[in-house]
Amino acid sequence: MKRGFYTILAAQFFSSLADNALLFVAIALLAEMNSPGWMTPALREVFVISYVGLAAFVGAFADSFPKGRVMFMTNAIKIFGCLLVFVGVHPLLAYSVVGFGAAAYSPAKYGILTELLPAEDLVMANGWMEGLTVGSIIMGTVMGGALINAGVSKWLLSHIFTFIHSPSIAALTIIVITYAIAAAFNLGIPDTGARYEKQPTNPILLFKGFWHSFTTLWKDKLGQISLAVTTLFWGAGATLQFIVLKWAADALGLTLDKAAFLQGVFAIGVTIGAVAAARFVPLRKSLNVMWLGMVMGLVVIAMTFVSTLWLAYPLLILIGALAGFFVVPMNALLQHRGHVLLSAGHSIAVQNFNENISILVMLMVYGFMIMLDLNIHTIIIIFGIFVAAAMYFFMRWHAANQKIQDSLHLIGEHKSH
Repeated sequence: MKRGFYTILAAQFFSSLADNALLFVAIALLAEMNSPGWMTPALREVFVISYVGLAAFVGAFADSFPKGRVMFMTNAIKIFGCLLVFVGVHPLLAYSVVGFGAAAYSPAKYGILTELLPAEDLVMANGWMEGLTVGSIIMGTVMGGALINAGVSKWLLSHIFTFIHSPSIAALTIIVITYAIAAAFNLGIPDTGARYEKQPTNPILLFKGFWHSFTTLWKDKLGQISLAVTTLFWGAGATLQFIVLKWAADALGLTLDKAAFLQGVFAIGVTIGAVAAARFVPLRKSLNVMWLGMVMGLVVIAMTFVSTLWLAYPLLILIGALAGFFVVPMNALLQHRGHVLLSAGHSIAVQNFNENISILVMLMVYGFMIMLDLNIHTIIIIFGIFVAAAMYFFMRWHAANQKIQDSLHLIGEHKSH
């Protein structure tokens, strides 16, 4: 791998570390304010709204400048969002600004890989990127849980931040420092030399360009399958994050800081799966692992039979490993098709739009089930069956695409004779 790749990994690690710790600190901030319960899942929703609303613009933005510079600017926006809390801005609004920065950051983060590396290295690069990202999720969730722990908060206020009186503000200061470290690494990312045609600034033209990119990927026989799978995965992953928190509280009797550690355990499994996929699944065989997504959905249902930590740990690792092993090749295939058909920034923007629509919809459905006061075990069963059924449908869809392509190939051969 080229030297710049490792600088990108370091920048992504610290940025993602702060992103994941911030969620738990934001939840703690809402608790300090005695905010209503609906605001907790609303945190994630205001975060991802930027991904949906800015989808037509962030691809053009990412392709207008060297992507290392884009990553630096967007990390600076994340820092600004955190600093808003210090001057009394409501956490929901401040968190939405961080989401704005994250939405603009993502096309540059993934798009730079296709500029820096050849296609045959993309699965391995994605394995490293996803593995390290998940590693940062593990550490970020543990870090977030630790920062809101009463003992840690007391130590920070009495030894480090003696001028601060709020435990959550002390925790937020640590996160700002982490974002600053990521921004410093952004400055060290080399210019890949990739340049694109001048990007339009007219909103109508941007929407037209985005719609062209959107339809191009969805019409491509390989692009549509990988896009459908990754869209489902990220929506399911975001929902599972909140399901695990509630399951930890209701079934295992854990507090928020300890429940955060369970998410880290799940992320360990994703890391194992991601690394294994990078090692054993070449790009041309990416679609062969789709059945593991269906298995993952069915295995999730086993959570309803678990009431002890010593069973919860291996089960979450298994679910994570299945998720990591099937999503990394899908992500690499989608990036490759997007790079071939479009440009790096525009294809990632389309991917983010679809994935975050999925997150918004699935979180809304989850919130509705919570409002109906459904038992967490019932929610888990519905969730697992839905994921398994959706993956089975995508497998049949891909098989139908292959039959059409085979038929067209035979017709072409017949005509040539």
